[in-house]
Amino acid sequence: MKTKRKSHMKWSWVFMMLFIILSILDIRFGVLGFVCMTVPMYHAIKGRGKVHCSHYCPRGSLLGNFLKNISMNNNLPKSFKTNTVKNIILTLMITMLAISLVHAGPDITKIGFSLFRFMMASLLVGIIMGIIFKPRSWCQVCPMGHATGLIDNVINKKSSK
Repeated sequence: MKTKRKSHMKWSWVFMMLFIILSILDIRFGVLGFVCMTVPMYHAIKGRGKVHCSHYCPRGSLLGNFLKNISMNNNLPKSFKTNTVKNIILTLMITMLAISLVHAGPDITKIGFSLFRFMMASLLVGIIMGIIFKPRSWCQVCPMGHATGLIDNVINKKSSK
């Protein structure tokens, strides 16, 4: 029997703000962006599916809580929600991050800056999408959400054999 998880979406935006503030104060805190990328994967690998997206995600929390009064509340076009588009976004984001990290080398300051820039770019896209469409529209195309869904599909196929 699955246990009901308590959602932290009302306040988890605080973690995104802490990440931003700490990274501005010392760019080396940008490496905390790895946490944002690994926690959803951890949940998916543990068989919890996309629970991170619905219960914990600080970016989703920030978008949902702060854009609700300024959003135009338009529906995201159906073409954005296709697996093809999601795969393109996931591939693009992984490629951009990999190139950035390769250029950073072993320098923690450059790695922190790379991750901070990556996180802020995706947050900016999420804010723009949240204003034009519904507040959490980014969540429908989020590379991390899509990746956790792919992991969940693989795990469910293995467990059903």
